[in-house]
Amino acid sequence: MVMIRNIPFRPAPNITLYRALYSYLREAILSGKLPSAMKLPSSRSLAEELNLSRNTVLNAYRQLLTEGYLHSKQGSGTFVTQVLPDSLLVTARITVASTDGQKRKGPIQPILSHRAKAQVTASQQTPGRKLCRPFYADTPALDAFPYKLWSRLVIRQARQMNARNFAYQDSAGYRPLCEAIAAHITITRQVHCTADQVLIVSGAQAALDLAARMLVNDGESVWMEDPGYLGARGAFLGSGAHIVPVPIDGKGLVVSVGVQRAPKARLVYVTPSHQFPLGVTMPISRRLELLDWAKCTNAYILEDDYDSEFRFAERPLATIQSLDNADRVIYIGTFSKVLFPSIRIGYLILPSPLIASFLKVRRLIDTHSPMLEQLVLTEFINEGHYVRHLRRMRTLYAERRSVLLDATHNLPLEIYSPEAGIHCVGWLPDEIDEAELMEKAVKYDLGLTPISRFSLRPLRRRGLLLGYGGYSAQEIRNGARRLGALLSSL
Repeated sequence: MVMIRNIPFRPAPNITLYRALYSYLREAILSGKLPSAMKLPSSRSLAEELNLSRNTVLNAYRQLLTEGYLHSKQGSGTFVTQVLPDSLLVTARITVASTDGQKRKGPIQPILSHRAKAQVTASQQTPGRKLCRPFYADTPALDAFPYKLWSRLVIRQARQMNARNFAYQDSAGYRPLCEAIAAHITITRQVHCTADQVLIVSGAQAALDLAARMLVNDGESVWMEDPGYLGARGAFLGSGAHIVPVPIDGKGLVVSVGVQRAPKARLVYVTPSHQFPLGVTMPISRRLELLDWAKCTNAYILEDDYDSEFRFAERPLATIQSLDNADRVIYIGTFSKVLFPSIRIGYLILPSPLIASFLKVRRLIDTHSPMLEQLVLTEFINEGHYVRHLRRMRTLYAERRSVLLDATHNLPLEIYSPEAGIHCVGWLPDEIDEAELMEKAVKYDLGLTPISRFSLRPLRRRGLLLGYGGYSAQEIRNGARRLGALLSSL
């Protein structure tokens, strides 16, 4: 056992000697056993005294110098600093506590921007929710995803990555993935685009946020489907937009009402292929009406095609983008609903005049999306796995939809379930108290989402989203039984 000024140095066996010496000296300084302004032995002398290598001592000294416990004078040596960093921290904490303690009790409240406060209020996502609880509407069939295949592709691509893959990448995204996306949606969704128009982002939410930043000024009006997607509402609030709720009828967003409420709106957000949350499809006549308005007013249309791949009985209608000849439509797609939510890969199809500006701003936000996931997804698409997975999912979701319709047949619900997507709507009887229903749902182990959550104005009817995509046939039947018991209890 060796000592400095009678302080024993006992290095622990489970840490490096450098860390042990650093901790030994730091504790001695803080305890006052090595007083302020005291000159320490030279690194060579201390190494000899403690029977350590000189590099070990030098590393410990450097760490203490960096953290402010020591200071050095050229030609004079190394000294314990007079004002320790820990003392500064304690003094700061005492000052804050004494100042604030007189003014308020409880934790310090964060100071948020007005836009952030609006977004916090609009966001109603519950963290840590129980995913296996029916009937959450945004859960795809994670039990049917080809994990082993995906894992093999991840391993293969990780092994093949080279130095270029670890450098900064093109903000537009991995070029082969842009080409694969453009080729796929040109065939399946009749989108008119080239790979140059594809911008890869971190999911549809990132696409909405970027579009809102780029196209909306403070106070400008944005048409929003009502009821409509909360993520879009949050993005528009973050851009300082004035959100104009436009009602949904059996043909989707009612353009005439939008024109009446905000004829010079800057932007309109729509989910025309499978409106979220009500599930209706916008016919060609309404799409053309919307396009005509956008052309006349020089407004943009954000077309969110979030789950159009899942249509069971017939091919979906052509996208609004495919009908656009005036560069008014920005098309948004995502792989979160089709594959799995944590992949966080989505994309925008941009009109050519917007590409350069969007890329410049995107570089300021997060530069580009992670490379490995893009490499794997590219191979997943190009080898045909993506199309095969879509085919399997359409069959599976059609089966689960049939199970849900059969299981809820005798419940006091009016079910609206188009042959598309991964959820349907259950309209409630007028006498049901929605607040009481939601309060009791947790006790029945049900994950219910009221339609009113997505609405800016009061709805004429109350209803529930009933997701079936992420649940097995047995889970759906069991959930329907519990839902029946819950409704009976009301």
